[in-house]
Amino acid sequence: MDQHTLKQSKGATHARKRLGRGVGSGQGRNAGRGVKGQKKRSKIRPGFEGGQMPLVRRIRHKNGFRNPFRVEYQAVNLSQLAERFPAGATVDGAVLAAQRLIDDAETPFKVLGTGELSHALTVTAPRLSATAKAAITAAGGSFEELSPAVKKIRNRIHRRRAATAAAAPAIDAEAAAAAAAAAEDDDSADSDDGDE
Repeated sequence: MDQHTLKQSKGATHARKRLGRGVGSGQGRNAGRGVKGQKKRSKIRPGFEGGQMPLVRRIRHKNGFRNPFRVEYQAVNLSQLAERFPAGATVDGAVLAAQRLIDDAETPFKVLGTGELSHALTVTAPRLSATAKAAITAAGGSFEELSPAVKKIRNRIHRRRAATAAAAPAIDAEAAAAAAAAAEDDDSADSDDGDE
């Protein structure tokens, strides 16, 4: 078998259909597009439904969106800790799972400030609310937050405001130092005048 003897098998290729070449050609006059109408006269993009809301846009707002990276924290209230644990106890994920306050020791949970805490506890949790921190400290206990929330600034306007707020203390300190230096200069000048 030589390269010049190779050829397609019979029926593998066929001539391109030539449209609109007269009535006698078999694909003349309407050229397979039917009679009149929008699809006869021009091309229509895929997904076009005659002007009504297309399927790809109808489904999205009905089903909504679920963030795949969201972490759901189970809530544990101070009132539950006050009821279940005596004074001086250490509270962490394993102890809470044993008390069935959370599903599992590895489950992320957050201690909330609902209820009252009258005795000291040592609390170790992934998250604690500001109210819970204040209540634990006021009762004489201590806490450790393993993964505190980090507030991300996603908007450029908020980024500018945060940068301005961060720079403001430095500017105030510089202004105070300059004012103190100016006051010292004035005092030294007054003392020189008095000597004369």
